[in-house]
Amino acid sequence: MKSEGKWFSGVLSPPCFTPIICLLLLQMGLTKAVNITSPVQLIHGTAGSSALLSVRYTSSSSDKPVIKWQLKRDKPVTVVQSIGTEIIGNLRMDYKNRIRIYDNGSLLITNLNMSDEGTYEVEISITDDTFTGEKTINLTVDIPISKPQVILSSSTVLELSEYFTLNCSHENGTKPTYTWLKDGKPLVNDSRLLLSHDQKVLTITRVLMSDDDIYACVIENPISKGRSAPIKLTVYRRSSLYIILSTGGIFLLITLVTVCACWKPSKKDKQKSERKSSSDNVDQNEELLKNEAEIISHTGERDRKNPVALYILKDKEHHEVEEDSSMDSRSTAEQGPPSYSSSPGRSPGPPARSARRHHLSPVRSSVTSQSHKSPPRSPASSRNTVRVVRAGGVHMIDEHEEASSMERSA
Repeated sequence: MKSEGKWFSGVLSPPCFTPIICLLLLQMGLTKAVNITSPVQLIHGTAGSSALLSVRYTSSSSDKPVIKWQLKRDKPVTVVQSIGTEIIGNLRMDYKNRIRIYDNGSLLITNLNMSDEGTYEVEISITDDTFTGEKTINLTVDIPISKPQVILSSSTVLELSEYFTLNCSHENGTKPTYTWLKDGKPLVNDSRLLLSHDQKVLTITRVLMSDDDIYACVIENPISKGRSAPIKLTVYRRSSLYIILSTGGIFLLITLVTVCACWKPSKKDKQKSERKSSSDNVDQNEELLKNEAEIISHTGERDRKNPVALYILKDKEHHEVEEDSSMDSRSTAEQGPPSYSSSPGRSPGPPARSARRHHLSPVRSSVTSQSHKSPPRSPASSRNTVRVVRAGGVHMIDEHEEASSMERSA
């Protein structure tokens, strides 16, 4: 009896008795609660459009429910709170003019942003009820996929090439998934076909003739799908390449021969440059000769203007002739009449000439010094100058001889 009493008291203890009592009360309808249902657990929204987070609740109470929507983050963000459809408090700036609550508790968000993506939780409670209903809905926001295109480095490839790459590209779209098609069908498993981690790039290793086909790529995300235009990949055999290379080798040989032939005119250019340099040297020599000729002409004019210099030069050249004439004049003075010696105003020609020469000896030295300072003359010009000087000297000697002959006759 005592053991049976202990077992019965253990069953009726609070830890075990409370759940059983609650379950019995719920089945009997003594406790009221809110039941929330949702047709979908995941909603895909498009950026810029609207999304309806649809729910439905049931309750035995006719009072208006208190509805609260939250966006689950590290710290939950309250989106809206209302009594029935009447919003309580102020909305966040992110949700102003974009939120609407319906009678059944559903939430409408307009003009979706990428930041609206996440998990939303709704809580509905009624004051007369003991339990509050809860429900969660996931919302995704995406941008539609733009038309993709396949990018190739070249539309042709050589058989047995090491690798060949195809790239599937698009401008817009979020969360893309890539699928490659060959001849309109998905690619079969092949160890030669390699895909990048995101399957955006297809690499064909060790290209075979069987790879010559039409390729395309398909991109899709939760809200859209796009397919590229088909691209034809042409594979050439190695034998065809050999023909192309042989033809190209002949063309290359012809090009080399032509280039070698074109090198010959460079020698002509070298000869032209040598001729030009020689002509420049000739022009320089001609200029030097002209300068020398001008110097000689100026010197000749200065000599013509200074007859004393001509006389001195003549006197130097005909020194022996003058000595002979002086000896003749001395002998004539010894044999002549006394009247010649007694005349004070006249003296024989040769002595007067010797006195004049003695008087002009300093001038001779100065002219000689000037002649040493003059620039060098060409042989032709020096000969002409000597001829002029000699001619002038002869003329002056002739005049002196005529004067002496007249004195003798007198």
